[in-house]
Amino acid sequence: MTMSSRADSSRADNRTLTYGEAVFEATRSEMARDPSVFVMGQGVDDARGMFGTTLGLHKEFGPERSFDVPLAEDAMTGVGIGAALMGMRPIQVHQRMDFVLLCMNQIVNMASKMSYMFSGAHKVPLVIRAIIGRSWGQGAQHSQAFHSYFMHVPGLRVVAPTTPHDAKGCLIQAIRDDNPVIMIEHRMLHNVKGVVPPESYEIPYGKARVLSPGKDVTIVGISHMALECVRAKHLLEDAGIDAEVIDPVSLSPLDISTIAASVERTGRLLVVDTGWLSCGASSEILSETFERIGERRHFVAKRLGYLPTPCPTTKILENLYYPSPQSIAQATYRLVRGESAPAWVPGKVDSAEVAEFRGPF
Repeated sequence: MTMSSRADSSRADNRTLTYGEAVFEATRSEMARDPSVFVMGQGVDDARGMFGTTLGLHKEFGPERSFDVPLAEDAMTGVGIGAALMGMRPIQVHQRMDFVLLCMNQIVNMASKMSYMFSGAHKVPLVIRAIIGRSWGQGAQHSQAFHSYFMHVPGLRVVAPTTPHDAKGCLIQAIRDDNPVIMIEHRMLHNVKGVVPPESYEIPYGKARVLSPGKDVTIVGISHMALECVRAKHLLEDAGIDAEVIDPVSLSPLDISTIAASVERTGRLLVVDTGWLSCGASSEILSETFERIGERRHFVAKRLGYLPTPCPTTKILENLYYPSPQSIAQATYRLVRGESAPAWVPGKVDSAEVAEFRGPF
């Protein structure tokens, strides 16, 4: 069944798409709406179309508006910036964020600063889709997440939507924005399903989403970790703990107001990142929350993320390296009950999208 027929088979007011289909729909609708939008990236015109997100666009819109690029990330980012400066709206797709590091001068010193340096006379409406996350067998150089690097840079917007609904709206907002936007996509999310309206809509920057309300502890999960945190919430119910799970959606700007308001109620904060902890997104969320409410509300906090080593290659080591629903639930239990509380072992729940993953594309 094709993407379009899958979409048509559902009621318009409760239509279900995968995350990848939502990204595809956002891209296709914006390309149809605005002829200045084009897509480029390694493999965007291959048979699988970058997890289905660019499938067949080169046939529908022609090779001038959806095309493969050489292994020259830095040069192609320069092409994207130049096209953006000339009025185009390029979408540059990186199937692995690791190699966005080759583009740092172009992104950090050129794209992010151009509008500022020329008092707004020049704009760089460039979208960089960067795919991150665990992917057994790819190891230390193909599984990294560098969203915190770009959160550090003024002039860049950084979004990391978790749900298909937010993926579509965030990408549409990013394409229409006159500023450069980094959109983080965890590869384990592309087959996750959710309700997505058929019409065009934008998800505003700097607005977090409360995925599940709760009263005992605030858990903030970034990207794919938001799903793992929801699973951990269900495990915690067996221990009598009611967790509130928040998806930041936008990392820069960051909606610290929603997070801080939750922590002010619960008095506890756990931040779970899909990246390393040192100088990471979790550190920023923790520190901004403390600055916002620390003088008037004592709270306890903890962070989870990658272990402080390069990403391992084998699946057995991966299962230890990345936070899981069980490790998140266990950390939350200790945060709420205290280290002296009776031992508690959370139940078993599988991350279905991890188990189903079959390869890099």
